[in-house]
Amino acid sequence: MRLRRKRRLVRAVRKSGELTPLQDNTRKIQPDDILLVCTMRNEQIRLPYFLQYYRGMGINHFLFVDNGSTDGTADYLRGMEDVSLWHTTASYKRAGFGIDWMNCLKRKYAHGHWVLVVDPDELFIYPFCDTRPIRALTDWLDNSAIRSFSAMLLDVYPKGRIDEVPYQAGQNPLEIAHWFDSGNYTISRNPEYGNLWIQGGPRARVFFADQPGQAPALNKIPLVKWHRRYAYASSTHALLPRGLNQVYETDGGEKASGALLHTKFLDTFTAKAQEELERGQHYAGSVEYKAYAGKLAEQPELWCKWSEKYINWRQLEILGLMSKGNWA
Repeated sequence: MRLRRKRRLVRAVRKSGELTPLQDNTRKIQPDDILLVCTMRNEQIRLPYFLQYYRGMGINHFLFVDNGSTDGTADYLRGMEDVSLWHTTASYKRAGFGIDWMNCLKRKYAHGHWVLVVDPDELFIYPFCDTRPIRALTDWLDNSAIRSFSAMLLDVYPKGRIDEVPYQAGQNPLEIAHWFDSGNYTISRNPEYGNLWIQGGPRARVFFADQPGQAPALNKIPLVKWHRRYAYASSTHALLPRGLNQVYETDGGEKASGALLHTKFLDTFTAKAQEELERGQHYAGSVEYKAYAGKLAEQPELWCKWSEKYINWRQLEILGLMSKGNWA
């Protein structure tokens, strides 16, 4: 594992040559700032609410990698003092599905910082997020000597067809997509990295009904007190050193955890899925996007009679989908 981590770090350094800075405000990063790192392509419509949401949470600086967007993303972000932006047209797949680029930026700019790594369609929630900023969480993690914090990816979706209600820039996507599966999840331990492996939800139920074992992984570790020797190894599902993956309790009880509300299923999804299928830049020959394309032609509804309407983090805690642990 040590050799694998070193190889990841070498890859990150090598792939740094693929990134061209378009707006470098990293000199404004203060020693105690909480950072957010994100790789994206053609997500400009999501950025107004995304930035509003995470600024409100207490994120101090955003490090974006734009992978060849053609929708005006760079122009939109230009001039924002809390945003640093890099551009690349290099292969997302050959950069470890973006992980090499993000490992590179975190190694250079995030050493000693708490860093949140999310996609533009993910809204991070944590215990007491309705009353406490993210710094309250990171302070508690620091005081508890905890270096990494997990969050289950929870797919949220509308009632009715995905394309029935158009999404507008700046809109809270949860106004449209606020239903989720409260059950239908399987959990196992990955012996290689020691992390939990979670699958299920509406994607397994609808898009991978015949092959649930191929459904996307829902386990993530998005929040880490970064060190330049750390590296993500498999998206944000697994980290190196291996001990950072021990985000669950093994002796009974529960460790604090969060959730990532995954707002993928808006009316923009069909075009996005087709674009990504044609690009062929995703994991396992884009098997996920092939499954989407096959089902989207049937205009499926993800909502079912067992769907739950999202209310708040406390609801997810009651359902066992996240935990406040011993943080009171």
